[in-house]
Amino acid sequence: MKARLVVFPIKGRKWCFGRSVDPAAAQAQAARTPSTLRDLWDTITSKPKPLNANAELLLDFASNKMNKAWVGLEKAPEGTVKNKIYGLGLRLLARVKPSEIFLKSISKEVSKVHVAYPPSLNARLVRRRLRHIALRGNIIHKKYFYGSVSLLPFTFAFSVLPLPNIPFFWISFRTYSHWQAFQGSERLLRLVSDCSGTQKSDASNKSKDELHKPLGCPWVLEPSEELEKLICDGEEGNDGVNKKAVSDICKTFHLNKNDILKFWDSM
Repeated sequence: MKARLVVFPIKGRKWCFGRSVDPAAAQAQAARTPSTLRDLWDTITSKPKPLNANAELLLDFASNKMNKAWVGLEKAPEGTVKNKIYGLGLRLLARVKPSEIFLKSISKEVSKVHVAYPPSLNARLVRRRLRHIALRGNIIHKKYFYGSVSLLPFTFAFSVLPLPNIPFFWISFRTYSHWQAFQGSERLLRLVSDCSGTQKSDASNKSKDELHKPLGCPWVLEPSEELEKLICDGEEGNDGVNKKAVSDICKTFHLNKNDILKFWDSM
């Protein structure tokens, strides 16, 4: 599956990374995930699969259930316990870093990435920054994943209380989230690192445009004049790109506005 990534600076050395939303791909993924325990059991037992494939299927099933439960909390009447839990959840989710959200979007189905970036940036610098965020995320989320797993037995002890076990569900979510980000960082690092040796050896014989699209490589660099114009229109001197320009970029390139604005808010 092909994924379109959008990379651009928002202020100085602070860059923004996002993946264009593909509703069709999201619906296809949801359709492949079992909706009931019976469907999950039938899927696991119908055809022999490796242990890691069954584990991923189980995680997707649990994630789907958690998403449905979250939607139920969102629709809860104002002032109820569920509504207060939803408000607490929003405050906790606001602490999740935007780089983690970006890495989680690089799923195992992604086999090729098309990277849109402003032409004023050096193409090699764009690849270098993508490799950096992938490598850094790989180290960080691997560490936090094991840390979250170690906390699960302690938070499970709160189940004896007559209230919802919020610590257990939060740590469970963070464990799954760090696992997704860790897997996404490995996937992205593998994708943007491939063909680097071939590109170096053949660089003297290729034109500038050909360097952006190496034959058979899982990455394609696509300079975007439209992205450059949106950034230039929204620049405010030393303050970087303004919020309206970031919103316009999200609309033009089909990015999740709330996730991308987290990069802007972190300036």
